[in-house]
Amino acid sequence: MNMHPRFETARESKSRESTISKILTDLVLACQTIEADIAAEEERAGIFDRSDRRYSILARSLNERYHNLKGTIATLEKRVSGIELSSTEA
Repeated sequence: MNMHPRFETARESKSRESTISKILTDLVLACQTIEADIAAEEERAGIFDRSDRRYSILARSLNERYHNLKGTIATLEKRVSGIELSSTEA
């Protein structure tokens, strides 16, 4: 069984915040890449309206991935702000 400590030190908190910040940076870069890929695929297909039934399947899947990553980024940003708040209170 994996036991988690009830309290963490300031060093552990900073390390976790640093790790999450690095992950956030990578995810933001991934989102930018996906946005560029979506634009390129829409340009290639010549269809920009997502409600059009002829809209590219690749662009649809990239849009789904993009929105999932945006949700993950929002969650991690909340976690980082929570860590920052708890470390300033301590």
